[in-house]
Amino acid sequence: MGTDTASDRVLVLNPVSGTGDHVDDVVELADEHGFEVRTTEESGDAKRFAAAAADADLVAAAGGDGTVNGVVNGLAAAEALETTAVAVVPAGTGNNFASNIGVRGLEHAFTVIEDGQRRSIDVGCANDRLFVNSCVGGITAEASSETSPADKSELGVLAYVKNTVETLGSFDSLPLRVTTAAGPNGESARAWQGEALFVLLGNCRRFDGTRTAQANVEDGLLEVTIVEDAATADLLGGAALEGVFGQDSQHIVRRRTPSLVIESRADSITYSLDGELLETETVSLETVPDRLTLPVGDGYQPDPDEGRLWPLETNG
Repeated sequence: MGTDTASDRVLVLNPVSGTGDHVDDVVELADEHGFEVRTTEESGDAKRFAAAAADADLVAAAGGDGTVNGVVNGLAAAEALETTAVAVVPAGTGNNFASNIGVRGLEHAFTVIEDGQRRSIDVGCANDRLFVNSCVGGITAEASSETSPADKSELGVLAYVKNTVETLGSFDSLPLRVTTAAGPNGESARAWQGEALFVLLGNCRRFDGTRTAQANVEDGLLEVTIVEDAATADLLGGAALEGVFGQDSQHIVRRRTPSLVIESRADSITYSLDGELLETETVSLETVPDRLTLPVGDGYQPDPDEGRLWPLETNG
């Protein structure tokens, strides 16, 4: 058990995330480890509670990726990310970010809080809103709200892609221009223009059809995946997402970049930032290196590629 006082440690608890059966366990564990618990009741509470806890040494987010997102944005709004660490207590459906930083469950999360190594990782920024795991453009708000827990558990954020296609029955492509900045490993500044189904950006999340695929979250780069309109037939025909997003797909464009701008040449687009929605015609995205300090488990891999660069584009 830690020695911090309750005022040094605050836990923001989302009681309705996941299956909703985690509340008693989280409260008990939080009490044992010296946390003051603040329970969310409505949208925006996680951000507000975190901002109010800006003087704490550690703020834990007990919920899914959206709860983590709210806590991080709350601390950022209070200009406290440099002085306050964030811990992840996975109580959502998919818990992709928690998996990627080596946190395997509720009890393990508190073990990591006490004994885990602390790392400083990058965060993504989209029009001044932060995200820790991923940003997905092209989903619909309806599909986001109706995505089933089972799909999220199996597919992670790709479940929103699947449900968007299934909800619409057909898909109006997105006329986009995507301009990426030059990267540090020889990647040149480039522009892609065309019809896309989705644009997927990973900070700690990699889009290759594998739910748990981790990107390097300490390299100052975003991994960009553009799913071209030509993939529509495969998706509507029921092809496995792993096939559409696989490295051999002819309908995928990949980039690695510290920043980019996505412009819609038609209507505004809905983006999901760790599950929190942003609607805009133009979005400017960048990484903020070493911005977030958090305890990680033994399963966390700072460089998941072990020095080998992840293969980039297969098209475009």
